[in-house]
Amino acid sequence: MPSTAIVWIRRDLRLKDNPALNAALNNHEKVVIVYVSNTQEEAPWEMGAASRWWIHHSLINFAERIKKHGNTLIIRQGGSLKTLIELSAETGAKSVYWNRLYDPTIVKRDKFIKQQLVENGIAARSFNGALLREPWDVEKEGGGFYKVYTPFSRRYFQLTELGPEHEAPDSLPGVERIPQHLKPEQLNLLPIGNWYSEFSRYWEPGEEGAGIKLNQFMDDVVLRYATDRDVPGVSGVSRLSPYLHFGEISPRQIWHRVQQYASFSQREEEVKPYLKQLVWRDFAHHLLYHLPHTPQRPFRELFADFQWQHDDALFRAWCQGKTGIPLIDAGMRELWQTGWMHNRVRMLTASFLTKNGLVHWLEGAKWFWDTLLDASLANNTMGWQWTAGCGVDAAPYFRIFSPVRQGDRFDQQGLYIKKWVPEIANLPEKYIHQPWAAPAPILSEANFVLGKSYPLPIVDLSTTRKCALERYQALKKGD
Repeated sequence: MPSTAIVWIRRDLRLKDNPALNAALNNHEKVVIVYVSNTQEEAPWEMGAASRWWIHHSLINFAERIKKHGNTLIIRQGGSLKTLIELSAETGAKSVYWNRLYDPTIVKRDKFIKQQLVENGIAARSFNGALLREPWDVEKEGGGFYKVYTPFSRRYFQLTELGPEHEAPDSLPGVERIPQHLKPEQLNLLPIGNWYSEFSRYWEPGEEGAGIKLNQFMDDVVLRYATDRDVPGVSGVSRLSPYLHFGEISPRQIWHRVQQYASFSQREEEVKPYLKQLVWRDFAHHLLYHLPHTPQRPFRELFADFQWQHDDALFRAWCQGKTGIPLIDAGMRELWQTGWMHNRVRMLTASFLTKNGLVHWLEGAKWFWDTLLDASLANNTMGWQWTAGCGVDAAPYFRIFSPVRQGDRFDQQGLYIKKWVPEIANLPEKYIHQPWAAPAPILSEANFVLGKSYPLPIVDLSTTRKCALERYQALKKGD
Protein backbone atom coordinates (compact mmCIF):
# COMPACT_ATOMS: atom_id res chain seq x y z
CA MET A 1 0.00 0.00 0.00
CA PRO A 2 1.39 3.47 -0.88
CA SER A 3 2.55 5.61 2.03
CA THR A 4 0.08 8.44 2.69
CA ALA A 5 0.42 11.63 4.79
CA ILE A 6 -2.05 14.28 5.89
CA VAL A 7 -0.99 17.90 5.42
CA TRP A 8 -2.95 20.06 7.86
CA ILE A 9 -3.32 23.54 6.37
CA ARG A 10 -3.97 26.48 8.69
CA ARG A 11 -2.54 29.90 7.83
CA ASP A 12 -0.22 28.60 5.11
CA LEU A 13 -2.43 28.73 2.02
CA ARG A 14 0.30 28.32 -0.59
CA LEU A 15 2.10 25.65 -2.59
CA LYS A 16 5.45 27.39 -2.97
CA ASP A 17 7.86 27.33 -0.01
CA ASN A 18 5.48 25.34 2.18
CA PRO A 19 7.79 23.27 4.43
CA ALA A 20 5.11 20.90 5.75
CA LEU A 21 3.79 20.14 2.27
CA ASN A 22 7.30 19.77 0.88
CA ALA A 23 8.32 17.33 3.63
CA ALA A 24 5.17 15.26 3.19
CA LEU A 25 5.75 14.97 -0.55
CA ASN A 26 9.39 14.02 -0.02
CA ASN A 27 8.57 11.27 2.48
CA HIS A 28 5.29 9.86 1.18
CA GLU A 29 3.77 8.80 -2.11
CA LYS A 30 0.38 10.42 -1.55
CA VAL A 31 -0.91 13.43 0.39
CA VAL A 32 -4.30 14.36 1.83
CA ILE A 33 -4.52 18.15 2.19
CA VAL A 34 -7.04 19.26 4.82
CA TYR A 35 -8.33 22.53 6.21
CA VAL A 36 -10.35 22.28 9.44
CA SER A 37 -12.71 25.12 10.28
CA ASN A 38 -13.15 25.53 14.02
CA THR A 39 -12.68 29.10 15.20
CA GLN A 40 -13.70 28.23 18.77
CA GLU A 41 -10.37 26.44 19.22
CA GLU A 42 -8.64 29.82 18.83
CA ALA A 43 -10.74 31.69 21.43
CA PRO A 44 -10.54 34.32 22.79
CA TRP A 45 -8.82 35.50 19.61
CA GLU A 46 -10.81 33.62 16.98
CA MET A 47 -10.84 35.16 13.52
CA GLY A 48 -12.48 38.57 13.24
CA ALA A 49 -14.95 39.58 10.55
CA ALA A 50 -12.39 40.95 8.08
CA SER A 51 -10.21 37.86 8.45
CA ARG A 52 -13.20 35.64 7.71
CA TRP A 53 -13.78 37.56 4.46
CA TRP A 54 -10.16 36.95 3.48
CA ILE A 55 -10.01 33.27 4.41
CA HIS A 56 -13.28 32.63 2.52
CA HIS A 57 -11.78 33.90 -0.72
CA SER A 58 -8.34 32.46 -0.03
CA LEU A 59 -9.77 28.97 0.49
CA ILE A 60 -11.61 29.20 -2.84
CA ASN A 61 -8.37 30.19 -4.55
CA PHE A 62 -6.32 27.52 -2.76
CA ALA A 63 -8.83 24.76 -3.55
CA GLU A 64 -8.64 25.69 -7.25
CA ARG A 65 -4.83 25.58 -7.22
CA ILE A 66 -4.82 22.17 -5.56
CA LYS A 67 -7.33 20.88 -8.11
CA LYS A 68 -5.08 22.03 -10.96
CA HIS A 69 -2.27 20.01 -9.36
CA GLY A 70 -4.35 16.84 -9.34
CA ASN A 71 -5.64 16.77 -5.77
CA THR A 72 -8.61 17.98 -3.70
CA LEU A 73 -8.63 20.29 -0.71
CA ILE A 74 -10.53 18.48 2.04
CA ILE A 75 -12.48 21.06 4.05
CA ARG A 76 -14.25 20.00 7.22
CA GLN A 77 -15.81 21.59 10.26
CA GLY A 78 -15.39 20.32 13.80
CA GLY A 79 -12.67 19.51 16.27
CA SER A 80 -9.21 19.48 14.73
CA LEU A 81 -7.97 16.40 16.60
CA LYS A 82 -11.14 14.43 15.89
CA THR A 83 -10.97 15.36 12.20
CA LEU A 84 -7.32 14.37 11.84
CA ILE A 85 -7.86 11.00 13.51
CA GLU A 86 -10.92 10.33 11.35
CA LEU A 87 -9.06 11.23 8.17
CA SER A 88 -6.20 8.99 9.18
CA ALA A 89 -8.61 6.08 9.51
CA GLU A 90 -10.36 6.90 6.22
CA THR A 91 -7.21 7.27 4.13
CA GLY A 92 -4.70 5.01 5.85
CA ALA A 93 -2.41 7.98 6.53
CA LYS A 94 -0.02 7.34 9.40
CA SER A 95 1.59 10.79 9.48
CA VAL A 96 0.33 14.36 9.89
CA TYR A 97 2.39 17.39 8.84
CA TRP A 98 1.73 21.06 9.59
CA ASN A 99 3.41 24.45 9.82
CA ARG A 100 3.59 26.02 13.25
CA LEU A 101 1.61 29.01 14.52
CA TYR A 102 2.49 31.00 17.63
CA ASP A 103 -0.76 32.35 19.09
CA PRO A 104 -0.76 31.10 22.72
CA THR A 105 -4.06 29.21 22.46
CA ILE A 106 -2.96 27.54 19.23
CA VAL A 107 0.44 26.59 20.67
CA LYS A 108 -1.29 24.89 23.58
CA ARG A 109 -3.78 23.14 21.30
CA ASP A 110 -1.14 21.94 18.85
CA LYS A 111 1.01 20.44 21.60
CA PHE A 112 -2.00 18.50 22.84
CA ILE A 113 -2.90 17.35 19.32
CA LYS A 114 0.65 16.19 18.63
CA GLN A 115 0.66 14.16 21.85
CA GLN A 116 -2.73 12.60 21.12
CA LEU A 117 -1.81 11.73 17.54
CA VAL A 118 1.32 9.94 18.68
CA GLU A 119 -0.66 8.02 21.29
CA ASN A 120 -2.98 6.93 18.48
CA GLY A 121 -0.07 5.62 16.44
CA ILE A 122 0.06 8.60 14.08
CA ALA A 123 3.37 10.41 13.55
CA ALA A 124 3.16 14.19 13.89
CA ARG A 125 5.73 16.64 12.49
CA SER A 126 5.60 20.43 12.53
CA PHE A 127 7.71 23.00 10.71
CA ASN A 128 8.49 26.70 10.57
CA GLY A 129 6.56 28.08 7.65
CA ALA A 130 5.44 31.44 9.04
CA LEU A 131 8.61 33.21 10.20
CA LEU A 132 12.15 33.82 9.02
CA ARG A 133 13.46 32.29 12.24
CA GLU A 134 11.79 30.53 15.14
CA PRO A 135 11.06 32.62 18.26
CA TRP A 136 13.58 30.54 20.22
CA ASP A 137 16.35 30.84 17.60
CA VAL A 138 17.35 34.42 18.47
CA GLU A 139 18.73 34.49 22.01
CA LYS A 140 20.94 36.79 24.01
CA GLU A 141 24.55 35.66 24.28
CA GLY A 142 24.01 34.79 27.94
CA GLY A 143 20.68 33.13 27.23
CA GLY A 144 17.14 34.46 27.48
CA PHE A 145 14.97 36.34 25.04
CA TYR A 146 15.17 39.91 23.81
CA LYS A 147 12.75 42.58 25.00
CA VAL A 148 14.16 45.44 22.90
CA TYR A 149 14.09 45.46 19.12
CA THR A 150 17.44 47.10 18.32
CA PRO A 151 19.70 44.46 19.94
CA PHE A 152 17.34 41.76 18.63
CA SER A 153 17.78 43.09 15.11
CA ARG A 154 21.53 43.46 15.51
CA ARG A 155 21.81 39.85 16.65
CA TYR A 156 19.47 38.76 13.86
CA PHE A 157 21.74 39.97 11.10
CA GLN A 158 24.70 38.20 12.71
CA LEU A 159 23.09 34.77 12.36
CA THR A 160 23.66 32.42 9.44
CA GLU A 161 21.94 33.00 6.14
CA LEU A 162 18.41 31.72 5.71
CA GLY A 163 17.99 28.45 3.86
CA PRO A 164 16.67 28.37 0.29
CA GLU A 165 12.95 28.40 -0.38
CA HIS A 166 11.11 25.33 -1.68
CA GLU A 167 9.69 25.41 -5.18
CA ALA A 168 6.03 24.62 -5.71
CA PRO A 169 5.42 20.95 -6.52
CA ASP A 170 4.61 19.96 -10.09
CA SER A 171 1.85 17.64 -8.87
CA LEU A 172 0.07 16.64 -5.69
CA PRO A 173 -0.60 12.90 -5.83
CA GLY A 174 -3.70 12.10 -3.82
CA VAL A 175 -5.60 9.09 -2.60
CA GLU A 176 -7.90 7.25 -5.03
CA ARG A 177 -10.99 7.59 -2.86
CA ILE A 178 -11.51 11.27 -2.09
CA PRO A 179 -12.74 11.79 1.49
CA GLN A 180 -16.01 13.57 2.10
CA HIS A 181 -15.52 17.33 2.20
CA LEU A 182 -17.19 20.71 2.13
CA LYS A 183 -16.80 23.57 -0.33
CA PRO A 184 -15.44 26.88 1.05
CA GLU A 185 -18.83 28.51 0.53
CA GLN A 186 -20.44 25.97 2.89
CA LEU A 187 -18.40 27.24 5.86
CA ASN A 188 -20.48 30.45 5.97
CA LEU A 189 -17.41 32.51 6.79
CA LEU A 190 -18.53 35.78 5.23
CA PRO A 191 -19.54 38.32 7.89
CA ILE A 192 -23.12 39.47 8.32
CA GLY A 193 -23.95 42.64 6.41
CA ASN A 194 -22.14 44.08 3.44
CA TRP A 195 -19.65 46.45 5.01
CA TYR A 196 -16.80 44.58 3.27
CA SER A 197 -18.23 45.22 -0.22
CA GLU A 198 -15.27 47.40 -1.27
CA PHE A 199 -12.52 45.01 -0.16
CA SER A 200 -12.30 43.29 -3.55
CA ARG A 201 -11.39 46.64 -5.14
CA TYR A 202 -8.16 46.66 -3.16
CA TRP A 203 -7.28 43.00 -2.58
CA GLU A 204 -7.00 39.71 -4.40
CA PRO A 205 -6.65 36.99 -1.73
CA GLY A 206 -4.60 33.96 -2.70
CA GLU A 207 -1.11 32.93 -3.71
CA GLU A 208 -1.37 34.58 -7.13
CA GLY A 209 -2.49 37.84 -5.52
CA ALA A 210 0.51 37.70 -3.21
CA GLY A 211 2.84 37.29 -6.16
CA ILE A 212 1.29 40.26 -7.94
CA LYS A 213 1.67 42.46 -4.84
CA LEU A 214 5.30 41.41 -4.43
CA ASN A 215 6.06 42.20 -8.07
CA GLN A 216 4.44 45.62 -7.74
CA PHE A 217 6.50 46.34 -4.66
CA MET A 218 9.75 45.27 -6.30
CA ASP A 219 9.03 47.20 -9.49
CA ASP A 220 7.76 50.46 -8.04
CA VAL A 221 8.35 50.83 -4.32
CA VAL A 222 11.28 48.94 -2.78
CA LEU A 223 13.90 51.62 -3.49
CA ARG A 224 11.57 54.35 -2.19
CA TYR A 225 10.54 52.43 0.90
CA ALA A 226 13.02 54.08 3.28
CA THR A 227 11.77 57.57 2.43
CA ASP A 228 8.11 56.96 1.55
CA ARG A 229 7.03 54.38 4.12
CA ASP A 230 5.88 57.09 6.57
CA VAL A 231 3.85 59.01 3.99
CA PRO A 232 0.31 57.61 3.96
CA GLY A 233 -0.80 59.55 0.89
CA VAL A 234 1.58 57.75 -1.49
CA SER A 235 2.18 54.12 -2.39
CA GLY A 236 5.28 53.66 -0.26
CA VAL A 237 4.83 50.26 1.44
CA SER A 238 4.48 46.66 0.27
CA ARG A 239 0.89 45.94 1.43
CA LEU A 240 1.93 42.30 1.77
CA SER A 241 0.83 41.96 5.40
CA PRO A 242 -2.49 40.14 4.77
CA TYR A 243 -0.75 37.70 2.43
CA LEU A 244 1.94 37.07 5.02
CA HIS A 245 -0.61 36.60 7.77
CA PHE A 246 -2.54 33.95 5.86
CA GLY A 247 0.62 32.34 4.55
CA GLU A 248 -0.11 32.96 0.87
CA ILE A 249 3.52 34.01 0.65
CA SER A 250 6.32 33.20 3.07
CA PRO A 251 8.61 35.82 4.61
CA ARG A 252 11.52 33.79 3.28
CA GLN A 253 10.26 34.24 -0.29
CA ILE A 254 10.13 38.00 0.19
CA TRP A 255 13.50 38.12 1.96
CA HIS A 256 15.28 36.24 -0.81
CA ARG A 257 13.60 38.26 -3.55
CA VAL A 258 14.68 41.54 -1.95
CA GLN A 259 18.18 40.24 -1.22
CA GLN A 260 18.64 39.01 -4.78
CA TYR A 261 17.55 42.37 -6.15
CA ALA A 262 19.86 44.23 -3.77
CA SER A 263 22.83 42.04 -4.66
CA PHE A 264 22.23 42.35 -8.40
CA SER A 265 21.77 46.13 -8.30
CA GLN A 266 24.24 46.78 -5.46
CA ARG A 267 21.54 48.57 -3.44
CA GLU A 268 21.95 46.64 -0.17
CA GLU A 269 21.71 49.69 2.10
CA GLU A 270 18.64 51.04 0.30
CA VAL A 271 16.61 47.88 0.84
CA LYS A 272 17.74 47.12 4.38
CA PRO A 273 14.98 49.23 6.00
CA TYR A 274 12.42 46.91 4.45
CA LEU A 275 14.29 43.78 5.54
CA LYS A 276 14.25 45.22 9.05
CA GLN A 277 10.45 45.31 8.86
CA LEU A 278 10.44 41.56 8.26
CA VAL A 279 12.72 41.24 11.29
CA TRP A 280 10.29 43.45 13.24
CA ARG A 281 7.52 41.00 12.37
CA ASP A 282 9.64 38.14 13.71
CA PHE A 283 10.32 40.21 16.84
CA ALA A 284 6.58 40.53 17.46
CA HIS A 285 6.21 36.75 17.31
CA HIS A 286 9.31 36.34 19.46
CA LEU A 287 7.62 38.43 22.17
CA LEU A 288 4.25 36.71 21.83
CA TYR A 289 5.84 33.29 22.18
CA HIS A 290 7.86 34.22 25.28
CA LEU A 291 5.14 36.43 26.81
CA PRO A 292 1.88 34.59 26.03
CA HIS A 293 -0.12 36.66 28.56
CA THR A 294 0.38 39.96 26.72
CA PRO A 295 -2.64 39.76 24.35
CA GLN A 296 -4.78 40.22 27.47
CA ARG A 297 -2.53 41.89 30.05
CA PRO A 298 0.14 44.60 29.88
CA PHE A 299 3.77 43.54 29.93
CA ARG A 300 4.45 46.32 32.42
CA GLU A 301 2.25 45.16 35.29
CA LEU A 302 2.24 48.69 36.67
CA PHE A 303 -0.26 49.56 33.96
CA ALA A 304 -2.77 47.11 35.38
CA ASP A 305 -3.58 49.94 37.81
CA PHE A 306 -3.78 52.69 35.20
CA GLN A 307 -7.01 54.72 35.30
CA TRP A 308 -8.44 53.96 31.90
CA GLN A 309 -11.90 55.26 31.18
CA HIS A 310 -14.57 53.98 28.83
CA ASP A 311 -16.35 56.62 26.78
CA ASP A 312 -19.00 55.11 24.50
CA ALA A 313 -19.45 58.25 22.43
CA LEU A 314 -15.73 58.78 21.90
CA PHE A 315 -15.08 55.14 21.07
CA ARG A 316 -17.97 55.04 18.60
CA ALA A 317 -16.78 58.24 16.91
CA TRP A 318 -13.26 56.79 16.72
CA CYS A 319 -14.53 53.56 15.12
CA GLN A 320 -16.61 55.47 12.58
CA GLY A 321 -13.96 58.03 11.67
CA LYS A 322 -16.01 60.92 13.04
CA THR A 323 -13.76 62.34 15.77
CA GLY A 324 -13.33 65.72 14.06
CA ILE A 325 -9.55 65.11 13.89
CA PRO A 326 -8.89 64.67 10.15
CA LEU A 327 -5.85 62.38 10.23
CA ILE A 328 -7.48 60.07 12.79
CA ASP A 329 -10.73 59.96 10.82
CA ALA A 330 -8.89 59.30 7.56
CA GLY A 331 -7.16 56.29 9.07
CA MET A 332 -10.31 54.82 10.58
CA ARG A 333 -12.23 55.27 7.32
CA GLU A 334 -9.43 53.68 5.33
CA LEU A 335 -9.62 50.73 7.72
CA TRP A 336 -13.39 50.38 7.39
CA GLN A 337 -13.42 50.63 3.62
CA THR A 338 -10.30 48.61 2.76
CA GLY A 339 -9.63 46.36 5.76
CA TRP A 340 -6.15 47.87 6.06
CA MET A 341 -4.55 51.01 7.46
CA HIS A 342 -1.17 52.63 6.86
CA ASN A 343 1.21 51.66 9.66
CA ARG A 344 2.08 55.19 10.80
CA VAL A 345 -1.60 56.06 10.94
CA ARG A 346 -2.26 52.89 12.98
CA MET A 347 0.16 54.27 15.54
CA LEU A 348 -1.50 57.69 15.51
CA THR A 349 -5.06 56.36 15.81
CA ALA A 350 -3.94 54.13 18.69
CA SER A 351 -2.22 57.03 20.41
CA PHE A 352 -5.33 59.18 20.06
CA LEU A 353 -7.59 56.52 21.55
CA THR A 354 -5.36 55.51 24.46
CA LYS A 355 -3.80 58.88 25.35
CA ASN A 356 -6.21 61.58 24.22
CA GLY A 357 -9.22 59.37 24.88
CA LEU A 358 -7.73 57.39 27.81
CA VAL A 359 -9.58 54.32 26.48
CA HIS A 360 -8.04 50.95 27.40
CA TRP A 361 -5.69 49.70 24.69
CA LEU A 362 -7.52 46.35 24.63
CA GLU A 363 -10.68 48.02 23.31
CA GLY A 364 -8.75 49.38 20.36
CA ALA A 365 -6.87 46.12 19.86
CA LYS A 366 -10.17 44.21 19.63
CA TRP A 367 -11.56 46.65 17.06
CA PHE A 368 -8.44 46.30 14.93
CA TRP A 369 -8.63 42.53 15.36
CA ASP A 370 -12.16 42.49 13.94
CA THR A 371 -11.63 44.94 11.07
CA LEU A 372 -8.04 44.38 9.88
CA LEU A 373 -7.41 41.88 7.11
CA ASP A 374 -3.89 41.38 8.46
CA ALA A 375 -5.04 40.92 12.07
CA SER A 376 -1.92 39.22 13.43
CA LEU A 377 -2.13 38.67 17.18
CA ALA A 378 1.61 39.21 17.55
CA ASN A 379 1.74 42.50 15.63
CA ASN A 380 -1.55 43.80 16.98
CA THR A 381 -0.57 43.15 20.60
CA MET A 382 2.90 44.61 20.29
CA GLY A 383 1.65 47.67 18.41
CA TRP A 384 -1.07 48.59 20.87
CA GLN A 385 1.05 48.00 23.96
CA TRP A 386 3.94 49.93 22.40
CA THR A 387 1.71 52.93 21.72
CA ALA A 388 -0.02 52.79 25.10
CA GLY A 389 3.37 52.70 26.82
CA CYS A 390 2.75 49.44 28.68
CA GLY A 391 4.58 46.93 26.49
CA VAL A 392 8.07 45.65 25.84
CA ASP A 393 10.31 48.25 24.21
CA ALA A 394 7.34 50.62 24.52
CA ALA A 395 7.07 54.26 23.55
CA PRO A 396 7.81 56.47 26.57
CA TYR A 397 4.68 57.30 28.55
CA PHE A 398 5.15 60.99 27.74
CA ARG A 399 5.15 60.41 23.96
CA ILE A 400 1.71 61.52 22.85
CA PHE A 401 1.58 62.05 19.13
CA SER A 402 -0.07 65.18 17.79
CA PRO A 403 -2.17 64.25 14.75
CA VAL A 404 -1.91 67.86 13.56
CA ARG A 405 1.89 67.96 13.64
CA GLN A 406 2.11 64.43 12.23
CA GLY A 407 -0.21 65.44 9.40
CA ASP A 408 1.81 68.56 8.64
CA ARG A 409 4.95 66.44 8.54
CA PHE A 410 3.83 63.33 6.67
CA ASP A 411 0.82 64.52 4.66
CA GLN A 412 1.84 68.05 3.82
CA GLN A 413 -0.37 68.34 0.73
CA GLY A 414 -3.26 66.60 2.46
CA LEU A 415 -3.42 63.82 -0.15
CA TYR A 416 -4.37 61.20 2.43
CA ILE A 417 -6.95 63.49 4.05
CA LYS A 418 -8.52 64.46 0.74
CA LYS A 419 -8.94 60.81 -0.24
CA TRP A 420 -10.55 59.56 2.96
CA VAL A 421 -12.15 62.74 4.36
CA PRO A 422 -13.34 64.40 1.14
CA GLU A 423 -15.74 66.76 2.92
CA ILE A 424 -12.78 68.93 3.93
CA ALA A 425 -10.86 68.62 0.66
CA ASN A 426 -11.61 72.25 -0.34
CA LEU A 427 -9.91 73.71 2.72
CA PRO A 428 -6.45 75.23 2.18
CA GLU A 429 -3.60 72.85 3.01
CA LYS A 430 -2.69 75.09 5.94
CA TYR A 431 -5.92 74.14 7.71
CA ILE A 432 -6.68 70.71 6.33
CA HIS A 433 -5.26 69.00 9.43
CA GLN A 434 -7.00 71.39 11.83
CA PRO A 435 -10.15 72.86 10.25
CA TRP A 436 -11.23 74.27 13.62
CA ALA A 437 -8.33 76.74 13.39
CA ALA A 438 -9.41 78.20 10.05
CA PRO A 439 -10.69 81.82 10.15
CA ALA A 440 -14.35 82.39 9.33
CA PRO A 441 -13.66 83.95 5.89
CA ILE A 442 -11.64 80.87 4.88
CA LEU A 443 -14.43 78.56 6.00
CA SER A 444 -17.02 80.64 4.20
CA GLU A 445 -15.01 80.68 0.98
CA ALA A 446 -14.77 76.87 1.11
CA ASN A 447 -18.52 76.66 1.86
CA PHE A 448 -17.55 74.81 5.02
CA VAL A 449 -19.53 74.83 8.29
CA LEU A 450 -17.80 73.39 11.34
CA GLY A 451 -20.03 70.92 13.12
CA LYS A 452 -22.18 70.46 10.02
CA SER A 453 -19.89 69.88 7.05
CA TYR A 454 -17.52 67.99 9.33
CA PRO A 455 -17.68 67.21 13.09
CA LEU A 456 -16.18 69.48 15.69
CA PRO A 457 -13.28 67.77 17.51
CA ILE A 458 -14.65 65.31 20.04
CA VAL A 459 -11.80 66.21 22.40
CA ASP A 460 -9.41 69.10 22.83
CA LEU A 461 -6.00 67.72 21.89
CA SER A 462 -4.06 70.00 24.22
CA THR A 463 -6.28 69.46 27.27
CA THR A 464 -6.46 65.69 26.88
CA ARG A 465 -2.71 65.51 26.34
CA LYS A 466 -2.17 67.33 29.64
CA CYS A 467 -4.64 65.03 31.41
CA ALA A 468 -2.94 61.90 30.06
CA LEU A 469 0.48 63.15 31.13
CA GLU A 470 -0.77 63.81 34.64
CA ARG A 471 -2.15 60.28 34.93
CA TYR A 472 0.96 58.70 33.45
CA GLN A 473 3.20 60.74 35.76
CA ALA A 474 1.12 59.76 38.79
CA LEU A 475 1.49 56.13 37.78
CA LYS A 476 5.22 56.59 37.21
CA LYS A 477 5.70 57.83 40.76
CA GLY A 478 4.34 54.55 42.02
CA ASP A 479 6.74 52.54 39.86
